[in-house]
Amino acid sequence: MSPQIIESKNAEEDAVLYAAKIMLIAARTAPKTGGIDDILTLIVCGDKKDAIADKMEEIAEQRKIESFKRDAKNVRDSDAVILVGVRGSKSIEFNCGACGYKSCKEFEETEKKLGEDFVGPTCLFKALDLGIALGSAAKTASMLNIDNRIMYRAGTAALKLNLLPEATVIIGILVSAKGKSIYFDRK
Repeated sequence: MSPQIIESKNAEEDAVLYAAKIMLIAARTAPKTGGIDDILTLIVCGDKKDAIADKMEEIAEQRKIESFKRDAKNVRDSDAVILVGVRGSKSIEFNCGACGYKSCKEFEETEKKLGEDFVGPTCLFKALDLGIALGSAAKTASMLNIDNRIMYRAGTAALKLNLLPEATVIIGILVSAKGKSIYFDRK
């Protein structure tokens, strides 16, 4: 039997998480180069979400970049963070050279290194697939009237926390349902 009264706050929290799950489907079913799915997704809430914010604040202190601290506040204030990552060290064997190597074989044989934020080099087509998946997920949130913001810095922290171990690049999508979007008028 369902409850006779559902408080707005509870309904909204449940709806945001439901929307986040639909966003994962949108990322999963987004078109991918050659039909090869190297997209990785995860919904992060509660203490794990706060751990991302903590890591962002730590990066802010280390690098003296205040925008990491500002964005950490957005992570804390969000209902959830959707992580979308990609296995960017795999090639699609087009030999396009966009990665800086003559062939996909040469690209795959090169040592992948952790840069300041992500692991590279990354296959251009895998990066494009990541962008398409992010756009599809953000569009889905928008269609469901869930405030959202794609955030590079949240992905950087998530990668450092090893939340998607196979990912070479991770980007976060913050989601919330408040009376006014928390992702604008930021200082």
